[in-house]
Amino acid sequence: MSSVPARRRSVLPDLTELFDAFPVTGFRPPFGGNLIRVEDRVESDKYTLRAELPGLDPEDINVSIEDGRLTIEAERTEEKSEGGRSEFTYGSFSRAVTLPAGADEDAVDANYSKGILEVTVGMSAKGAGAKHIDVKSAD
Repeated sequence: MSSVPARRRSVLPDLTELFDAFPVTGFRPPFGGNLIRVEDRVESDKYTLRAELPGLDPEDINVSIEDGRLTIEAERTEEKSEGGRSEFTYGSFSRAVTLPAGADEDAVDANYSKGILEVTVGMSAKGAGAKHIDVKSAD
């Protein structure tokens, strides 16, 4: 059984998908624009996060960990061309997630292939489960 951080599932599509249906070029809501979509799972020895980042080069992606938060930042620059239209999203993208208890911030590996960034963080045994505290008599 895994202890993946809680995620909400909805019957309604993501609001960003609703706004993507509008044909107006450049229309983006003030919230949720340039969102990096992720999926994650916790196994006994590692936490794995996969992020959807199509059309980027690995050198355009920055992954960092600080104070129990994993942050992914990326930037896609627009290629200027005459005529036509573009439904691509350009600009800066950022997403931060809280690491599960027991994540070892010194045991991190990141790989990018076919538009998917996969970040693996090792899990230490000390963070798994509740810690038992012995109660001593004060008498």
